[in-house]
Amino acid sequence: MSYTTLYPHLDHLRHTDTGCFFLIAGPCVIEDDHSPFEICERLLDITEKLHIPFAFKASYRKANRSRVDSFTGIGDWEGLEILGEIRKRFGIPVVTDIHNETEAATAAQYVDVLQIPAFLCRQTSLLAAAADTGRVVNVKKGQFLSPEAMQHAVDKVHYFGGRDVMLTERGTTFGYQDLVVDFRSVPIMRTNNVPVIVDITHSLQKPNQPSGVSGGNPEMIETIGRAAVAVCADGIFMETHPDPKNAKSDGANMLRLDLAESLLERLVKLHTVAREL
Repeated sequence: MSYTTLYPHLDHLRHTDTGCFFLIAGPCVIEDDHSPFEICERLLDITEKLHIPFAFKASYRKANRSRVDSFTGIGDWEGLEILGEIRKRFGIPVVTDIHNETEAATAAQYVDVLQIPAFLCRQTSLLAAAADTGRVVNVKKGQFLSPEAMQHAVDKVHYFGGRDVMLTERGTTFGYQDLVVDFRSVPIMRTNNVPVIVDITHSLQKPNQPSGVSGGNPEMIETIGRAAVAVCADGIFMETHPDPKNAKSDGANMLRLDLAESLLERLVKLHTVAREL
């Protein structure tokens, strides 16, 4: 699937900085059989109103949990079926994470974009399996890597036959329990001639908490979003939930769903100014 098929305005974003940024958004994980549809429908209403190309994101299974009793999903097949139904019902691209080679071919039957988690971005066999599906591959920059090092992830996907690659900035480890975003990453990673996305929610995680549950700093979501738009990132990634305090994964750094429209309205206005400079 080409970039222009996935996101109609992506070529303009990459080459001429016209059009709007695209949005990848949704809940962290499929929690049940109804809320993903409700979240997607609301986000679709907002993005159609604001003319933002939109792809829905949710994990069908969370493999990178700190605690053994953490929620990981409602079942692989159940989660994938929901993602496939969202894709069919709403006619939009769908994104999900994969964690091993077997998952790549399976998930590719239900989604348009296979996302490589940050902590797995150097796993050659995983990148190869994702590339082999022919799906778009979104590689999140490892919290432990420089933006320059992400050239090798792009090269691996291309080497194994993948054509469409995106890179996502999601912060860099700062001490044991914090992340910082270096916005130089956006132009640096764009030198690979791929779209660059900024994850404005995971970048605010407070990982490695003694409780085994990551903290977050959601009041800074707009700050990170404004900075991402100001440096002309091609896309914005964010996780959102109607009730983050009761979300089953990553609630501490998610945007409350009822705040999404006003935030995106402001980011679109800022983007209009930034692209004219």
